[in-house]
Amino acid sequence: MLEFLSTEAVSNDAVSTSGLPADKDGALLDTYSRTVSGVARQVSGAVVHLKVQKPQAQNARQAQAPNQQNGGSGSGFVISTDGLVVTNSHVVNGASHIEASLPDGRSFHARLVGDDPSTDIAVVKIDGDNLTPTRFADSSSLQVGQIAIAIGNPFGFQYSVTAGVVSALGRTLRTQTGRLIDDVIQTDAALNPGNSGGPLVDSFGQVIGVNTAVILPAQGLCFAVASNLVKYVVGKLILEGRVRRGMLGIGAQAVPLPAKWLNALEIPTKGGIQVQAVESGGPADQAGLRAGDIILQFEGRPVDTIDALHKALDESTIGRNISLWILRDGQLKSLTAVPMEMK
Repeated sequence: MLEFLSTEAVSNDAVSTSGLPADKDGALLDTYSRTVSGVARQVSGAVVHLKVQKPQAQNARQAQAPNQQNGGSGSGFVISTDGLVVTNSHVVNGASHIEASLPDGRSFHARLVGDDPSTDIAVVKIDGDNLTPTRFADSSSLQVGQIAIAIGNPFGFQYSVTAGVVSALGRTLRTQTGRLIDDVIQTDAALNPGNSGGPLVDSFGQVIGVNTAVILPAQGLCFAVASNLVKYVVGKLILEGRVRRGMLGIGAQAVPLPAKWLNALEIPTKGGIQVQAVESGGPADQAGLRAGDIILQFEGRPVDTIDALHKALDESTIGRNISLWILRDGQLKSLTAVPMEMK
């Protein structure tokens, strides 16, 4: 015969499965709930639902037909009282029309201020008043395990809130341009298509990242571009409309170095960047780089991956003499290149 334990018979000294007294468990849960709901109230007014129209590429069978429009949606968030909105580049890049909706029912035509596919960050502008901007947190002070709350518009469902924790810091994520985003936050706050561009916020309601990607077959593997990188990129986009980067004008691949060269030349790296092709008239061509050369150092820093070379070619290198150490025909050689701006 089954016996049921009456709640009235439970002592005040009862212990929960977590090892904490049951009343303390309830208090912790209530505190967590108040935190999430409070942040949602604080931030949701700044979260924007973006509806985007993009021209559909014509194929050979539709050569005589007018362009059709591809529709999509995403999220964004207001960062200034004059209507600047941060979102993902992949949400608005190439859009012919962007409509932005706020939780209070207002809708605006949004125009693109600038976008940076290499970090998947973009800024759009809406013309409205009484806007509630968000604030950025310092992502360098984040700790694994702290609360992370995502707000966005998954699958077009407006202003959905999910909560979790910061699962890991310092992840890397490859963008559609082939470059790596170095400063990426991993979280288990659930994200779905449509969350892209929405804010990931902390328990104070400050933005710690911009939600950008989810690994669909996995559970709880979601990623956001960290706020410190976002602030830098957003500043450049507002002032200049783009983020400037240098280029050498080469096609290249990372290669390991033969042991005989490592020992004979005392090279402090085990790999380099082998030049496969050189753009005629480009910076590498003018510097004397040839196909087959292996770049070992860039301004005294080892470069043994394409990503390391991309990272080294920042705005500060454009138009400036850059020293390169290369390996050619088994001998070390120093060259000077002047990177040009990537278009």
